[in-house]
Amino acid sequence: MSIKGILLRSAIVAALGGLLFGFDTAVISGAEKTLQQKYNDQYASIAQIFGRPETVTAEAEKELPMLQKTSFWHGALVISALIGTVIGSLLFGKPADKYGRSGIMKILSLLYLISSVGTAFAWGAVSFSIFRFIGGLAVGGSSVLSPMYIAEISPARVRGRLVAVTQFNIVLGILLAYLSNWIISMMNLGALEWRWMFGVEAFPNLVFFVLLYFIPRSPRWLVAQNLEDEARTVLEKVGTDTGNVEEELDAIRQSLIEHAASLKEPFFQAKYLKPIMLAVMIAMFNQLSGINALIYYTKRIFEMAGASGTNAMAQSVIVGFTNLVFTMAALAVIDHFGRKKLMLVGSIGYIISLSIVAWGFKSGSGGVIVLIGFIVFIAAHAFGQGAVIWVFISEIFPNTLRARGQALGSFTHWIMAALISQTFPMFAEQMGWKIFAIYGLCMVGQLVWVLLAMPETKGVPLEKIQKELGIE
Repeated sequence: MSIKGILLRSAIVAALGGLLFGFDTAVISGAEKTLQQKYNDQYASIAQIFGRPETVTAEAEKELPMLQKTSFWHGALVISALIGTVIGSLLFGKPADKYGRSGIMKILSLLYLISSVGTAFAWGAVSFSIFRFIGGLAVGGSSVLSPMYIAEISPARVRGRLVAVTQFNIVLGILLAYLSNWIISMMNLGALEWRWMFGVEAFPNLVFFVLLYFIPRSPRWLVAQNLEDEARTVLEKVGTDTGNVEEELDAIRQSLIEHAASLKEPFFQAKYLKPIMLAVMIAMFNQLSGINALIYYTKRIFEMAGASGTNAMAQSVIVGFTNLVFTMAALAVIDHFGRKKLMLVGSIGYIISLSIVAWGFKSGSGGVIVLIGFIVFIAAHAFGQGAVIWVFISEIFPNTLRARGQALGSFTHWIMAALISQTFPMFAEQMGWKIFAIYGLCMVGQLVWVLLAMPETKGVPLEKIQKELGIE
């Protein structure tokens, strides 16, 4: 069936929040090593105030390179956006219920703009971290509100495809960040190069802000605010499954009543233990692969393998393009092959690719081996975990608890992302190739978990899934 023009346009505009999400997440990869060198003295001053982050004796510390002494604080700067993301994913839900999804997305677009301009003109490590934190708030809010808005304006028959546009845009945003960094690196901008990498994001931020004024408000939110005449007008424009607007309004009213009733039931109780543990484990394994280390430190990793700065940027673009292609492939087959099979393929791909990367670094075989390993790694992630995680979490919880289940999965995911991103520069400098071997070992654990504990949810009615998980 065709999708109405205004519905498609509204979904694409909302999904721009996902594109900015991906861009903001990955853009630091091109500049983080420059920032470490630029702010090294400030990191050292912070280290003197708070003490040594590494557990070493004073004598041993004298033998450490300065960058290694301060890598903990550089990791803290890098994850400042992730801390904002964790908070943002929890912060904007209630305001969106009060002021509307599109209204809060306008605020998020302004936060993106403040972050991009602020980081471009940052005057020190602390100010840079604050502006990155503000961008992280926008990322966290976008990860919740963009798919929420699209789901609420879309008829069920096209909802899956339109919500998937957000995931596609996140991956596209990552690719565009790598591509933008590469182009800027070839412009010989000198000391201003890293500032342009962050500042360029201001342009799509402005476009996102302006376009948000040309999309309708969510009909579900309008009904909740007793604005049913406007909700009726929006449904007439975007369409319904039955073609009957009044039936759709009745269904929205009923869903709001059920949602209000569900909030009275405790989430953390014994009968929901299995879906809770499944959500936590898949979110933890998602980050224990080291995926965020690759996204945030792509250029550094390729330089560690021997690539020059510009070549490292170009290799990052290849990784981003691979991510986009295999995400599209996974979205096309996920309902045919099933979630568990994609996770099995992804787990095996993780193990093989991380083994190649670890061997490439250990043997000193050079950048080509490492590049091949990371191409396989990002393909495995995009085809497995990247495509499955949010679909799977949305299916294992009852309708009345799905929002809280998604929030738990998102919270776990971002906490683990912050942990991995914080520790990577420190571990990479101390352990070298062994850090990739550790990530690979974690993915052996994921493979065992998929084989023994993960249920297949493809084509299974939600009620049957609940029964199989012991939820009565």
